[in-house]
Amino acid sequence: MNRSGEWIKNLSGDLSYKSFRPSPLPPDPALNIDSDVVKNLVEANRNLARLDTAAKHIPNAELFISMYVRKEALISSQIEGTQCTLDDVLDPQIDSNTNLDVGDVINYVRACTYAIKRLDMLPLCNRLLREIHRELLQGVRGKEKNPGEFRRSQNWIGAANCTLKEARYIPPNVEDMQSALADLERYMNEGDDYDPLIRIALIHYQFETIHPFLDGNGRVGRLMILLYLMQQGYISKPIIYISYFLKKNQIEYYDRMSEIRRTGNYEQWIGFFLEAVSAAAKDSLETVEKLSELHERNVALLPITNRKNDNVRRVFDYVEQYPIVEIKKTASDLGVSFNTISTAVNKLMQAGILTEKTNAARNRVFVYEEYLNILRKDT
Repeated sequence: MNRSGEWIKNLSGDLSYKSFRPSPLPPDPALNIDSDVVKNLVEANRNLARLDTAAKHIPNAELFISMYVRKEALISSQIEGTQCTLDDVLDPQIDSNTNLDVGDVINYVRACTYAIKRLDMLPLCNRLLREIHRELLQGVRGKEKNPGEFRRSQNWIGAANCTLKEARYIPPNVEDMQSALADLERYMNEGDDYDPLIRIALIHYQFETIHPFLDGNGRVGRLMILLYLMQQGYISKPIIYISYFLKKNQIEYYDRMSEIRRTGNYEQWIGFFLEAVSAAAKDSLETVEKLSELHERNVALLPITNRKNDNVRRVFDYVEQYPIVEIKKTASDLGVSFNTISTAVNKLMQAGILTEKTNAARNRVFVYEEYLNILRKDT
């Protein structure tokens, strides 16, 4: 046994296997917070503060956020093996029922939006985690994996279709899982032993180690990072997403969590996690600045009109939320005629803001390419 936990023997004879029983948080003995960790911590805090300030001053903040949530949903789902692109997720003609990968991403967006609203009523707790899980798996792959419920059987991690004997990691058995979840819930909401960024590094690791669901643990665990930072008042809007850094360093991400279970070395994981927060905050800030700049530049190109119902401006606001548009759907969403939208789209094309993606006579698709290029980074 090391300070992170111990391996427990289950069953007997040919059926026997060992599952991991994690020690409760905080680590004992206490973390060794050296000068490197302090430096990383100061840097991560500073980058988060700069991002939060910028997010409060961007025009159309809600539009940027809705796009950013979709980008995070996509990258977090890609870490789990989902195969689709940002363009697929935004395509007005794609049917998410026929494309399961797109369905996964749309559910993640829904789960994220739902969780942020629920934070007003509930702290980050096991009940909220189950509710997020239910939203995540509703009607998509994994819907047979008990959405909204903690597992009642042993699970394991390894190559596709591997057996328990071939597993790379076996999380706690059900009994150990239940007591570990109760300990984790307590830790999330009590005490202030370390800076919140160190605490969420520990919480994320612990949740992934407990692996309480039959599917979707990674996505729920990464969403917890955002929710915890919002709950702690670090950020006021859901505009930091750590998945892009974790995807880029995916092998290291998993290896560093395994290293805690192997040796009890939490410190190496915390250093990596703080680096991820810093990088994600810097990346978000850069995106916010680029999108704000693009917004200002293109608003200046719109035809000037004093009419109350300026349809060109309405369509422009719409394409900032849905950068791939189709006239019929846009007309329906905005509650105006097909011809009105068609005229507005033509004006946005003349201004160089939209370009046509299809050459079909019907169901033509138009793209806000500059906007998409900023968001496609890292996806």
